[in-house]
Amino acid sequence: MQSHQKPKVVVLGGGFGGLEFAFSLRRSLEDHVDLTVVSDQDHFLFKPNTIYVPFGLDFRKLQLPLAPALRSKRIGFIQGRVRETDPVQKVIYTENHKLNYDFLAIATGAGMRAAEVPGLQEYAHTIWTPENMIGLGEAFFHLSNDARHGRERVVLFLVPPNNKCAGPLYEIVLMLDTWLRRNGTRDRVSITWSTYEESYVQAFGPRLDEVVSCEFDRRGIAGYRGYAVKNVEEKRVIYRNGRELAFDLLVSFPPYVASPPFPGLPADERGFIHVDAATRQVAGHPEVYAVGDAGDFPVKQAFLAFLQADAAAEHLASRILEKKFTVPFDPVSMCVMEQLDQATFAQVPLRLTGRPEKPVEVRPEANGSYRVGTSPLWRLGKKLLGVYLPWRFKAGNPFHAGLPWRGMEIGLKVMSSLLAR
Repeated sequence: MQSHQKPKVVVLGGGFGGLEFAFSLRRSLEDHVDLTVVSDQDHFLFKPNTIYVPFGLDFRKLQLPLAPALRSKRIGFIQGRVRETDPVQKVIYTENHKLNYDFLAIATGAGMRAAEVPGLQEYAHTIWTPENMIGLGEAFFHLSNDARHGRERVVLFLVPPNNKCAGPLYEIVLMLDTWLRRNGTRDRVSITWSTYEESYVQAFGPRLDEVVSCEFDRRGIAGYRGYAVKNVEEKRVIYRNGRELAFDLLVSFPPYVASPPFPGLPADERGFIHVDAATRQVAGHPEVYAVGDAGDFPVKQAFLAFLQADAAAEHLASRILEKKFTVPFDPVSMCVMEQLDQATFAQVPLRLTGRPEKPVEVRPEANGSYRVGTSPLWRLGKKLLGVYLPWRFKAGNPFHAGLPWRGMEIGLKVMSSLLAR
């Protein structure tokens, strides 16, 4: 790209996708680009570890201020909420700023729409924000206290249709079982799980379904697959198959929607932006990229957001430097599912199916690259990621790059060769 001025790149969002994109682009282009990040928050939240908040973690420990990290890499920062985008004029409007851009990266994430399920907002504890997690922790405390005083209680977990990644809720149900056992109150609490999915953690294939099934059996958790919620009433959930399940405490991960929507850009019915699968360029707007939860990839997950951000940043850098693009988005998910007494590691190569009822599946040719394993040692892997990732972002460095990541990757490969199949 021939230009006498530095290209202006604006990144919307200060979460996993936005920061990974900004730091990766700065690493690739150094000072050959003018970078600005816009976020409605003044901090980065390490959201995967908010699962520990209901069990006593102070969520403020998961927040990292954005300004110092961005400043260390000469990246501008504007705190504000996006009010309007004009992809024709290449302009962004916040409450107090008007920003022109040459290239735009949208990484504003997803939101929850509990009201989509009648009664869910009124009767369920939902998980999404730190405040939600604090409220859930208070509910768990009262639950355990009631059980300690001899009162029988029923906890029901609910995954409704249009939830795009129920992994954290699977973690919380298993963590709750461990926590109640440690408190000596598990025997008076009945735990039930219901999901619209035809298999547990459906997007991640049969091995995760097998792991969760075994864990539910071992822990005495009643599980119901293929239970799509119709509506929620006080003390009961009614499903589309005509069944009902009772509860004293209902915990749910609501349906996903884009946050915010971008009316000037092509999107699906939930507001997720249509993009090219390999480059993450927005359909019909090659100067705009959408990464992470803002885009239309059916699974919303931090690690996949990293991979999308890396691909988009690499593609934009190749355009600016007039080099060949060589790193398309390859959706191989990696995650560690916490259970408090042990954890499950999963490496899952995914592919799009084009079928709305099951939009992604494990690649049939995955062979040895599809790996799942459970061990107390995987909790160490979870903790290391919880230290490594904030450290990288705090220093203004991309997570998924450089010698530190190669070291982390080698460690994960060694562990998975010993503890996964």
